[in-house]
Amino acid sequence: MGSTLIKNARIVNENKIFEGEVLIDNGIIKKISDYRSEASNTSADLIVDAQGHFLLPGMIDDQVHFREPGLTHKAEIYTEAKAAVAGGITSFMEMPNTIPNAFTHEILEQKYDLAAKKSLANYSFFLGASNDNIEEILKTDPSKVCGIKIFMGSSTGNLLVDDDDALETIFSNCKLLIATHCEDEQTIITNSEKYRERYGEDVPIGKHPEIRSIAACYLSSSKAVALAKKHGSRLHVLHISTEKELELFSRDIPLANKKITAEACVHHLWFDDSDYKTNGTRIKWNPAIKSVSDKKAVLRGLLDDRIDIIATDHAPHTLEEKNQSYFNAPSGGPLVQHALPALFEMYHNGLISIEDICRKTAHAPAECFEIDKRGYIREGYWADLVIVAADAPWTVSKHNIAYKCGWSPFEGQTFRARIMHTFVNGHLAYSNTISSDALGTFDEAQTGLRLAFNRN
Repeated sequence: MGSTLIKNARIVNENKIFEGEVLIDNGIIKKISDYRSEASNTSADLIVDAQGHFLLPGMIDDQVHFREPGLTHKAEIYTEAKAAVAGGITSFMEMPNTIPNAFTHEILEQKYDLAAKKSLANYSFFLGASNDNIEEILKTDPSKVCGIKIFMGSSTGNLLVDDDDALETIFSNCKLLIATHCEDEQTIITNSEKYRERYGEDVPIGKHPEIRSIAACYLSSSKAVALAKKHGSRLHVLHISTEKELELFSRDIPLANKKITAEACVHHLWFDDSDYKTNGTRIKWNPAIKSVSDKKAVLRGLLDDRIDIIATDHAPHTLEEKNQSYFNAPSGGPLVQHALPALFEMYHNGLISIEDICRKTAHAPAECFEIDKRGYIREGYWADLVIVAADAPWTVSKHNIAYKCGWSPFEGQTFRARIMHTFVNGHLAYSNTISSDALGTFDEAQTGLRLAFNRN
């Protein structure tokens, strides 16, 4: 690969911002220079001038749905990994609700083989839990797989784990990280029946947070937390969407010592229930986008460390699918390309610091999942890096969207921050140095790597 020097950067790392440069050699960060203490005199095969822009560790997205195999009319690993890299995401962890569901290690390894050939970003895949695949769960090598995913709420196929004995067995025996989607199924069914009786199939989308309610979220999240405490399990609760759930998580335990962690998603930090009027089913997610007060509370929980990680829950569908009636429109939407620009917009609006963006999108995922040599700008670590111009406005439109589904809930939004360069394992995978709204260019000469984990 040779060497690359990134110079004149405002390096953001471990709660500090300083001017300096980073030397990369064969994919690894070889040297970090701080201009306050040493002059620049380094040479390299390739020199990239950051021109005073921010240099961050690439975002590690712990929750995506790239739809391959079985649902590739919506998305595929190749297209969505490119979109992720265009958004400054250098590593992703993908969920098991593909077709077939990833219940076995044979199916899981087939997904790894696909990614090895097609993914521009680094990758890992969750093994799905069912009511009866505990033997597969116990065979999992913790150094090679990011975790086990349990849907404790509606999902596709047989992924819903609704048997209490099965949950007890998984939580008591699994030594790997357990990631949960928490919404109580019976509460949702009861609410759905009530609204169907009133509206038929034409339930207003604004009722979505009443159907997939605060009570449904809390009942399921509290059950997962209770199981984890009972059995000493390593639990990670995905996409917290309510103020009520925050009471389940601690702010006083260092992340490295936490056995129970939580995640917030960009859409729950950006949208609220007033946005259903203009966005309709395009912002139908599970868990539902809820009130302004819930949105603000989730941000507070993120900043005071009750919530540990920011992710996307990238889950694309076609517009034809999304534009159906309430019960027929699937939940989920594309987000990986626009997550970091949206977070930087929140920075411009005084809601979050760049240091906290870095901490919650890179450092914390690396710590939470015990990822080997990623998530920080450190000598000896893989060079997964993103250069962000904080003040280079551009507007999201169909001609600059990289998702296979061809749309974004952010269409028409002008972001002040632009992803200028993304490096994956030292490879300059994406560049956008033009001043227009056009999508940048990709170098697909090198694919990403399978994530490794420092676990016994």
